[in-house]
Amino acid sequence: MAAVSESSPAATRRRGALIAASVFLVALCLRPALTAVGPLLPQLGADEGLGESALGLLGALPLIAFGLASPLVHRLSGRFGMERAVFWSLLVLAVGSVVRSYTGHVGLWLGTVVIGASIAVGNVLVPVLIKRDYAGHVSRATGVYTAFITGGAAIASAVAVPVAAGSDWRLALAIWGGLALIVAVIRLPAGRAAATVAPEATTGPPLVSVWRQPMAWLVTFYMGLQSTSFYVLVTWLPTIEISTGVSERTAGIHLFLFQCFGLIGGLSIPRLMKNPSTQRAGAITASVPIAIALLGLLLAPGLVVVWAVVAGLGQGAALVAALSLISIRGRTHHETTQLSGMAQSIGYLLAATGPALAGYLTEQTGEWTASLTVFIALAVVQVCVGAAAARDTSTAA
Repeated sequence: MAAVSESSPAATRRRGALIAASVFLVALCLRPALTAVGPLLPQLGADEGLGESALGLLGALPLIAFGLASPLVHRLSGRFGMERAVFWSLLVLAVGSVVRSYTGHVGLWLGTVVIGASIAVGNVLVPVLIKRDYAGHVSRATGVYTAFITGGAAIASAVAVPVAAGSDWRLALAIWGGLALIVAVIRLPAGRAAATVAPEATTGPPLVSVWRQPMAWLVTFYMGLQSTSFYVLVTWLPTIEISTGVSERTAGIHLFLFQCFGLIGGLSIPRLMKNPSTQRAGAITASVPIAIALLGLLLAPGLVVVWAVVAGLGQGAALVAALSLISIRGRTHHETTQLSGMAQSIGYLLAATGPALAGYLTEQTGEWTASLTVFIALAVVQVCVGAAAARDTSTAA
């Protein structure tokens, strides 16, 4: 009787729900390999003989990889299926983490590129899986997804310096490959279940390529601008603080707070992103705190804890807003995959300039004023682009 019960429709539904829920575990793996780097940049730079410009480029490399790999992901998923593509990307992420830490100077750069390319697969496909599995609750599920992303990122930032103190920066970075390996094993049943899912039916007139849709470009630029400010802060905020006399451990804790409050911001914004009539308010509400925080860092750096909290709230909310817009604007799973690839390709290529530009300007001027001024201006642009990308199109003629 037990065997019959396990094959019942209720048991099948429970297994399906568990498989769908496990997609959030993938989100745990999409940032730690990147956010653990910021607090360790002073150690890494001293050990490898890298200056601010080189460290900025190292911080930008994963984003360049995001940008170059993202447009190819929809072809990869079309050939092998989304679930298998995600599974193999987790394995490659685990390998890349080891290569970055333990194969010398060349491996540091090569492993960083591999890590970025593998994470790009999850970046593009997980929002599509969420739209497929949580069609009636896209904004809420996106909020949970970003909470897992932000939670993983925050933990990695917080433990990076303590782990390095007990060993070295190499182990503090490599351990996140183990997490990716564990999640890959957990996701194995999802790949098997996906083999039985019928492909999405295509009805109606052919859809215009997302690359020719003005709204898609607005969503893309919004994604890119919020990613730019995030990666500038996650890469350089600890170094900015250390340059003012804050200890490495304290700077790591502040970065942890930045990302913890990102989790709160991400869970707070879905209510506004759920309805077309309030999506514009959601995108603006998410973006304004980022501009305020960057201005605060420039004018009142002694209140860095306050600005870390404000920036975190805005960054978490802005990420949910950007991912929600990708899901909302995509009319089919296929179009959503293409839009996700486009937004994350162009968006992350734009974001890749952030850490490198901040490092270059600081190296040339000897202070952070020029960098912060540039990114305050970009944050204001983000507010305007978000308002345009999230406008209510349901009443359009």
